[in-house]
Order: sequence, then C-alpha cells, then structure tokens
Amino acid sequence: MKAHNRLVSFIWSIADDCLRDVYVRGKYRDVILPMVVLRRLDALLEPGKEKVLEELELQKSNHVEAEAARKARNSKSFSPTPFTIDGDALEYASGYVFYNTSKWTLRKLYDTATNSSQILLANFEEYLDGFSDNVKEIIDKFSLRRQIRHMATKDVLLAVLEKFTSQNINLTPFEKLDKDGRKLPALTNLGMGYVFEELIRKFNEENNEEAGEHFTPREVIDLMTHLVFEPIKDRLPSVMTIYDPACGSGGMLTESQNFISDPEGHIRATGDVYLYGKEINDETYAICKSDMMIKGNDPANIRVGSTLRSDEFSGLKFDFMLSNPPYGKSWTGDVEYIKDKKTIIDPRFEVTLQDYWGNEEKADATPRSSDGQLLFLMEMVSKMKASTLNGGIGSRIASVHNGSSLFTGDAGGGESNIRRYLIENDLLEGIVQMPNNLFYNTGITTYIWLLNNAKAKDRKGKVILIDASELYTKLRKNLGAKNCEFTPEHITEIQTAFQNFQDVNMGADAGAKKTDKEQGKLRAKVFSNDDFGYYKATIERPQRLRAQLTPERIAELRFDRQLRDPMVHAWKTYGDQVYDDLPAISKELLTWCEKNELNLSTKLRKKLTTPATWAKGRDLLNLAHRLMDEVGQEQSLDFNKFQEQVNKALKATKLKPAAAEKNAIYGAITEYDPDAEKVIKKKLILKGDKLNNLLEHLDSSVADLPLYGYYPTPAANTYLAYETSSDLRDTESVPLTDNIQAYFLREVQPHVEEAWINLDKTKVGFEISFNKYFYQHTPLRSLEEVSADIVTLEEKSDGLIADILKSV
Repeated sequence: MKAHNRLVSFIWSIADDCLRDVYVRGKYRDVILPMVVLRRLDALLEPGKEKVLEELELQKSNHVEAEAARKARNSKSFSPTPFTIDGDALEYASGYVFYNTSKWTLRKLYDTATNSSQILLANFEEYLDGFSDNVKEIIDKFSLRRQIRHMATKDVLLAVLEKFTSQNINLTPFEKLDKDGRKLPALTNLGMGYVFEELIRKFNEENNEEAGEHFTPREVIDLMTHLVFEPIKDRLPSVMTIYDPACGSGGMLTESQNFISDPEGHIRATGDVYLYGKEINDETYAICKSDMMIKGNDPANIRVGSTLRSDEFSGLKFDFMLSNPPYGKSWTGDVEYIKDKKTIIDPRFEVTLQDYWGNEEKADATPRSSDGQLLFLMEMVSKMKASTLNGGIGSRIASVHNGSSLFTGDAGGGESNIRRYLIENDLLEGIVQMPNNLFYNTGITTYIWLLNNAKAKDRKGKVILIDASELYTKLRKNLGAKNCEFTPEHITEIQTAFQNFQDVNMGADAGAKKTDKEQGKLRAKVFSNDDFGYYKATIERPQRLRAQLTPERIAELRFDRQLRDPMVHAWKTYGDQVYDDLPAISKELLTWCEKNELNLSTKLRKKLTTPATWAKGRDLLNLAHRLMDEVGQEQSLDFNKFQEQVNKALKATKLKPAAAEKNAIYGAITEYDPDAEKVIKKKLILKGDKLNNLLEHLDSSVADLPLYGYYPTPAANTYLAYETSSDLRDTESVPLTDNIQAYFLREVQPHVEEAWINLDKTKVGFEISFNKYFYQHTPLRSLEEVSADIVTLEEKSDGLIADILKSV
C-alpha cells in the first residue's frame, strides 16, 4: 500500500507540474488515466519491439515475393492483393496478445523529440496507429487522441512524455530498478485498481464531485476468494470460468485467477482459467481490458456496456462468479430494456414462485428503480451451471451488497421475491456481515452473499449468517472512508466458521455486555430456510357508516374531486356562467390556475374547460337534492336501512342513476362511525359443494368461518359478508413456521374481536435481519452508578468555579 501511495503521489505530481495551466484540476484525469494505461502497455512491449518489427518486415517480404511469383504465373490476369498483417505471429513475437507495428515507443518519442510540437504530434499519432485493434479500442475509450492533440497545441506533450518515461516510475507487473539501482515494486492488476481508485478520488475531490463506484479492498477480495474456492479446493474442474458482471478494473477476476494458481497458497490448480466480465464505465473497462491483455487472458471476454441493458453472455454458464455491484444506484435508464410497464421482458429478472395455495405463477424479480444491486445478483444466478456438472460442484457466487438487499421491499415485491426465490430454491448458503468503514468510498455496513446450487447434504435447507462486524484492525491512517481492515487471521477465522457451518458464540450470555478482552469476537448462527420467510396476512375490519343528506354535504357533488380548487373558485366568481358560457371564462380560469401554481396537466386543463364536466356535477347535485327531498335530512347510523330508503325513493321517482353516480353521492354523505351498524356487503347461501369448496380453500371448519369473514345468520345455510374499512385494514407478519389462523386467534382477535382474515390477499415474503439475530443488549447502568457520576461532576465543577473566583 505504501508503494501504491508513492506511485499515486508521483503520478499526481505529473498532473500538477505539466497540466496546471492547460487543464482545470478536475480534468487532469482525462490525460493522466489513459497515459498510465498506455505507458503500462508500452513498457511491456519495449523488450520485444525489435522482434515485432523483424516479424513485420518478414511478413512484408514474404508478401512481396508471393505477389511477384503470382504475377509471373498470371501476368495477363494479375491483380495485386493488399498486404494484411498476421496478428497471431505478431502477438507471438511481442509475447502478449497485443502489439505495436510502428517504429516508436514512448521513450523513443521522447528521446528523438525536437522543438516542433507538430512533428512530435505526428510521430505520436503514428505510434498510436501502430497498435493492434484491441489496444486501439482502449485508446478510443479514453479519447486519448484528442488529449494528445490538445497537449501538443499547448506545448506540454513533451513534458508529459518525460515524466511517464522516467526510470523513477514502474507501471509494469514486474519488478524494475530505478536509475539509482533501487527496486521499484511490480504493479499488479489489483495494484493498478488501487492506483486508479485513489487517482479518481483525488480528481473528484478537486472537482467537488463524489467518488466513483466502490472499489473493493484487497482483503475483501481475499476473503471472497477463500469463501468461494477453499471449500472445493480438492474438486476444482480442469477448465474453470470466472465471471464478474460489474468487473470495474478487473481486480476481482485476476485475484481469483491468482488465488487458484498460487503455488504458495492452499490451492494450486493446474486447469485452465478463463475470465469474463462486463463494465459500464469506459475508463475502468479500458484498464481492465489492458490488464487482461497483459496477463495473457482473452480481452474479447471483457465487454463494455450496461450488464442490465443487454445479456452480453447469453447462453453461457460460469463455474464461479464474484462481484461488487453498485448499490444505491438508479437503474431507471435500463428499465425499458427490462420491463414494458409491468411486464418483464428480460427472463433474467422473472422467477417462478408459488402463491399461498401452491399454484405456480410468474413473479417480478426487479427491485426499486433507485437501487439495482439485486439485479446483478439475478444476472449471476441466471448464469449458474447445473448442480450436476463439474463433478457436482455446480456454480458458486460471492457478491457484495449493502443492508437494503437483506430486508427492503414488502412481501410480493421485487426485492422480497428475489430473496424468496434464492432461499426457496436453496441457493443461499451464507451471508457475512463486514465491519463499517471497510471500503474506501463508503462507511456503511456491507455484506458478502454466498450462493451455491450444489450444497453438501448437511447444508441443504440451511443458511449460515456470520457476524464479522467487530472483527477488524484499525488503520493508522484513514484511506478515504476506510479506517479498518481484515487481517489474514480474521479471514481464516471467517473461513473456518463458514466451513464448519455451526453456531459460534451464540450461547446464553451472547447478549451480555462485552469486556475489553471480548471485543472483536466473531459470531455465527445456522438457520433453516423457513426461518427467513413470513406470511403477510391481511386483517380486515367491518365498515361502519353514518349517513345524512344535508345541503352542506351534497354541495360538494358540484365539483370534480381532481379539480375541486379551481371549480370552487370558478363557481364563487362566475356563478351560473360556468354552465351558460364556459368558453368566455376559460382563459381567465386557466390563468388563475397558473398564478396559484396548480400546475394542471393538459388532460386536466381540458377537463376543467369542458362543459360536460360541469354538467355532470350539476346533474349529480340535482339528483342528490331529489333524494334529500324524498328521504329527508335525518341522520342514520344504519347504512343498510339507509340504502333501502334511497332505493325506495329512486323507485318512487322513477330515477335510474348509474352505480357510479349512487356511489359518488354515498361518498359525499357518509363517514365512518364506530357506533354505526356494520355495512352488509352481501348475503350468501353456503351449502353442498359450494360450502365444501370454500372450506377446502380456507382449510377451515364450518365453526371457524367467521375467522375468514363469513358470519352465520339464524337462517339455515345463510351467511353475511361485511364491507371492509380500508382505513382500518391492517397486515400481520406471520412466520412461515407458524399457522395464520392460530396466530390470528393468539395475537389479533383478543384485541380486535370483530376483525377477520382475508386469506385471498395473503402474500409470502422473505427478509433477513442481522440486527434481530445478533443484537446485543447493553444493560443500563444502575441508579447508584449514575448518581455517583453526577456527584463527582458537581464536585469538579465547584472546584473550577472556586478557582475562577480566586483568580479574579
């Protein structure tokens, strides 16, 4: 880390020394980041430069000879063919999967430069044109050509070259010596990621911007690789594929590869490892792709773009997947590629679940549009191999998330559906809670989700939660938000707990106050899958309405609810003119709306100025007046009888209003009253098959029907169902391990006797609460201790006051 900090300081000094008057400080990154990558590639190609040029000349010579021979054979019909490069041969000559066919290197550009910026620029562009196509793509993603031209115009290009070709900087993955013979440490792919992250942080601080995505610290990647690979280290397949759908600069991919093939580590696999990744940010994509090329991995397996917008690796399945997807980040820009209104159009984000009665149905597996982290997890789940493949290891996933993935979202919602799908299909094997302030750009609590579709027999149907939030070592100096880290011993302890799959430090005294020696203890607990699930049961209560037809109540019927304020204003201001000559006042009415900041939509503005809108309200008001004349203005506490009176009056007056008109009148003249009679929705005749089907549906007996809203009457086989009060409707979270009816009888009915269960609205949800499972209660201090502290403080304050008075 010290070496990385020194390197960052050196690179930052390049920006300060050379770019100060050419770029604003927030734009230094446009030059520095691509030059770091370019110099990294350039330095690797330097040793094999002559071999590449020799191979190129050989190819050209062979082409000339072949053309001459072909012309001699077919002089009359001869047509020359253009020379094409044999890229494979050039890659072999360079020793990498990329090459440069120009005569230039960055060092040679600097060494042979003159005072002419135009000549330097021409040579530099010739150098860039000599790269293989895979490097040219990286150059284009950085828009490097534009920056080179700008620096040449401002006469700073040579100065920048001088800094980047200095012997005091080593951007290669190999140790080198500086000009004084001192060792310059190698810059690994992960090290490159650290440097990149730190530079981005500094650039954004200078520009008063937020830092980029959360770069994953080395020890977190180390922990993830241990958790993924160690449990099956003796069963690794001969060919392994590793995928990261939010790969950033590629550190997680290359560190996974290093972990597998580390000769000094616990694992030493001899099989082939293929890395795949996708990254949306052009800069980090370019860095990742360049490092894939440096390490000899196939750069074509690293793609640029939104993972959520397109299924880049459709049809591919991977053995291992590790990722730290962005959390708290909106995916609104990708919504149209995933959903058409409420219909899911991308199968990665739709799952099959069962309703309360066991009927299978397609379910939405998308979270809120403000946070798309769980979409990346579902992307990885869609890429899991069958559990029977690779000697029965299937696929294993480690993914970093914040706390919202554990519990956000209601039963039946996207987040809950995702958790439910993972747990019910026995894919979730464990979750590790990590300490706060472990990452560079955020201090929030983070978690590693561990998925496995080929669990060992003793782990099936179970999940282990590991609380490692107190397991850390403080840093001597903060690195951004990061103020702590895992040590190798911590990683081993977490790994051991995961592999043992047993409760740790969850005894009877787990909630007791910890002593200093007990700080930093890891705790773990094994749960059954059902422990995380619950029924969201809807509890209804009967509607009780007080009804009364009065001039004041029915007056509101004149106005549309959506347009009440402007309609009230118009009626008070213009009176009957709103009916007789609405067009004459429409412009004034709309101007009033604008002045009062009502901000009506086009649809509502048109509705407000349409005569039919006003006529509808007037007709409804007139109907209510007719009813009031027939029924009277007496208050009724029995809405059932009140409805009978209204129907009788309508029949007598031969009025036949639509159901919507009647409901509008009822809405204006009724309100909830706990002393009123229950409003009857309908009478039901339940007998024979109809009764038996209902009892089977509810899994109930006849005696228990009132628990589900069916109330028997004195008449045989006749039941009443009451209207529900939406304002009094409530829900209860009933554990899957419990029974809804038993829970209702135990927890609800004793407090609300007239409530019933609306079983048809029952939904199944899943959530995981570390706070609930690992909460440690700290006992309050005794009154004696508090009193003693107060007395001590009073004595100290008295002494201070006395000293002050003496000094005066």
